[in-house]
Amino acid sequence: MIYRRFGRTGIDMPVLSFGCMRSMHSWQTVKDSDIPGGAQTKLEKIVKTALGHGINHIETAHGYGSSEQQLGRILPHIPRNDFILQSKAVPSDDPQEFVEKVKLSMTRLGVGRLDLLALHGLNDHRSLWQCCRTNGCLAAARKLQDDGLIGHVGFSGHGPTDVILQALGHKEDGGFDFCNIHWYYIFDANREAIDYAADREIGIFIISPSDKGGHLHSPTPRLRELCAPLSPMLFNDLYCLDKKGVCTISVGASEPHHFDEHLKVLPLLERSDRTALLQIETRLRDTMMKTTGHQRPDHFWHSFPGWDQAPGNINIKMTLWLANLYRAWDMKSFARERYAMLNKGSSWVQGNDGARAADLDFTETMKPEGWSADRLKELLTEAHRLLKKQNK
Repeated sequence: MIYRRFGRTGIDMPVLSFGCMRSMHSWQTVKDSDIPGGAQTKLEKIVKTALGHGINHIETAHGYGSSEQQLGRILPHIPRNDFILQSKAVPSDDPQEFVEKVKLSMTRLGVGRLDLLALHGLNDHRSLWQCCRTNGCLAAARKLQDDGLIGHVGFSGHGPTDVILQALGHKEDGGFDFCNIHWYYIFDANREAIDYAADREIGIFIISPSDKGGHLHSPTPRLRELCAPLSPMLFNDLYCLDKKGVCTISVGASEPHHFDEHLKVLPLLERSDRTALLQIETRLRDTMMKTTGHQRPDHFWHSFPGWDQAPGNINIKMTLWLANLYRAWDMKSFARERYAMLNKGSSWVQGNDGARAADLDFTETMKPEGWSADRLKELLTEAHRLLKKQNK
């Protein structure tokens, strides 16, 4: 395994981490007696496989159903110095409520200390306020740290770049030591946040690079062709870990063998030759350019307003980004699945789809220079037609 210093935490972090969101028995907390023996045995095998490969960072969350209680039947039997343990808890208006979540997580996990705690779901300005206000949840987390219950404090989330940058730049209560954020080849919009964190020695953990990075566990034939001789998953792993400041990427294993493809990145990282990486990037860019007229699917991401400032609360950025992935790289399943998450009022996937675009006025909407309101309306309408899941 290759280890990198996790920013200002000083922890030697493996470049591959075991993310536990997909390995638990249930999305709900359940009685221990209701956890099937087979599910528990499988998780034990996954944990032992990870540690056997030197993947000694285990990352879970208070909200991951039965994950913590299942790990709590495994971790106490492993020497405490053999693993780095991270959990996450959603902030709230009442910092004491947040503290109780953290303490419950520790009880479930059967540990007296978390090496890393992330304030989970820093997705918008409200959650940013909950974390960073005077005597808010970040201050409460620092008190837990002072009491010896927490090693280092960070945040995770799906927030827009401006929210992430505000969190990274926060100074009160010691700021944040690390961040769990989304950035991968198909989604470059958060690059400014990655660079900002790297320059300030804030540890960078890339979350869900394979699933939210494009369903790379089940890539389209077109994507496999463009990424040859590497698999799309391996290409993306190398791309992420080749970026300055990125310390680790999450492997959401739900079977012991799910680490196998990711482990192939280790010898590639040790080489100085990046020829294959550059050749794949060139093919992907060229294909995107031929199809859409620009090199990246999120090329105009920052040229549009946020969903809460757009007509009809349409998530323009996400809609056009997904349509470009669909058209250029044939990522239909991924694009449709993500698009279907709009309209739900979720803080994780915010805003509405483009169903009403044809009836809205985009005259005063921020858009790239040279774009007319009619063009934007047409693109959103066409994107909606492509991305509706029932469309075959």
